[in-house]
Amino acid sequence: MVFKDCLVGFKELRPLVHLLLPLFFHWIAEEMTVSVLVDVLTSALCPGQTTCSEVIYISGLQQMVNMGNSCFAYLIRTRVKKFAVFSFHVVGIFKMVVLPLLGQLADEYGRKPLLLITVSTSMFPFAVLACNQSRDAVYVYYVLRTISFILSQGSIFCIAIAYAADIIKEENRATAFSWITGFFSASHVVGNLLARFLPEKYIFVVSIALLIFGSVYMYFFLVETVERVDKRERDSTFLTKIINVTRKRYESMRYAAVVVFRSPTLKVISLVSFFYELGMSGISSVLLFYLKAVFGFNKNQYSEILSVVGIGAIFSQILVLPLLSPLVGEGVILCLALLASIAYGLLYGLAWASWVPYLSAAFGAIYVLVKPATYAVISKGSSSVNQGKVQGFIAGVQSIASLLSPLAMSPLTSWFLSSDAPFNCKGFSIIVASVSMMIALCFACLLKPAEKSGHDPEEEIEAPLLGES
Repeated sequence: MVFKDCLVGFKELRPLVHLLLPLFFHWIAEEMTVSVLVDVLTSALCPGQTTCSEVIYISGLQQMVNMGNSCFAYLIRTRVKKFAVFSFHVVGIFKMVVLPLLGQLADEYGRKPLLLITVSTSMFPFAVLACNQSRDAVYVYYVLRTISFILSQGSIFCIAIAYAADIIKEENRATAFSWITGFFSASHVVGNLLARFLPEKYIFVVSIALLIFGSVYMYFFLVETVERVDKRERDSTFLTKIINVTRKRYESMRYAAVVVFRSPTLKVISLVSFFYELGMSGISSVLLFYLKAVFGFNKNQYSEILSVVGIGAIFSQILVLPLLSPLVGEGVILCLALLASIAYGLLYGLAWASWVPYLSAAFGAIYVLVKPATYAVISKGSSSVNQGKVQGFIAGVQSIASLLSPLAMSPLTSWFLSSDAPFNCKGFSIIVASVSMMIALCFACLLKPAEKSGHDPEEEIEAPLLGES
């Protein structure tokens, strides 16, 4: 029976090969730089130190700040924290617009061009570190990486999920989505193995080569699934075209929000996504620096821990989720995965010995199921013509959470790692982040199976917008 289900999984995967292969190389290239970045950035900004508050602050602010090179460099050099609050409001709104916008454009102009744009942005920041690892080069890296995050972080997944929804039947989408996230986990394992055994001076060079290969492969082999409709505009001025495009984007954004908030399923899953991302992104933004400061972990220990998570995640996403989903449904899987994420965070925050982080990492094999289960709930709760819009809108909600969390996590982590901490609990910030995931679990328990009638009311909302062209 298991073997038969595995064969079904492989059969479902076949139409996605030309999507998964370039993404696999892209994710390997991204992951292999993670463990070495901590040492490179700490050495450049705080030479000779094991912990660096400046790096922790910048890594958190990187998710919030995109105010231009001069402003960003000024923030880094002077550490004006009140500027971070101002930049948060600007970039939070910008990020909230970008992800839904990319989802809309993927629905209208095709998945392939949007995927090509998003996957190619990672080349440039890594190219800077491949050439130079000085203090100034690190500042340039942070600026370019921030721009790359805004364009690609979250958007690659939501567009890839929309692509899969175009070619996979609804009853098999959970399996397809788990294969996508399973390949993502497999890329973590391969990337960490490369980081473990490759000399540090070659890591960024190999990463750039893989990024280029993935983009070129996608350009030549990925088949577009959206049929573009040519709309010939009558003679109009440049200003009129700008106004029309802006109005159309606003209407499309408003429509996506209406679809989400009118659907009980989509509304609840958006809250689940927000609080889960608030907690998990907060932990991810400081975890490696926390482990370095408390237990003296280096590149090798980082790779080992990330490999533990990756190996378990491959098994659970490629084998376990496709077997469990038809039996218990995505809602039950989501709740179990959220429970595992809470245990993951609490064990890291309360770690009393260097072996505890390895135990915590073992829960990664379960909590990684949050993403494919969430994608499946969203996909089933939205119509076929709105996959990109809805996935993009909820990805925008997640991005707001990922921008909010470092605002609290970075200073809180730095405070409790310092000698000025009010009490001895170096992982207190990670425990606080776990509370956010507890809230996500409470909302997940309210989820009900998405019901679709033969008459989709969403189409009525969209009809006036489609008529305006």
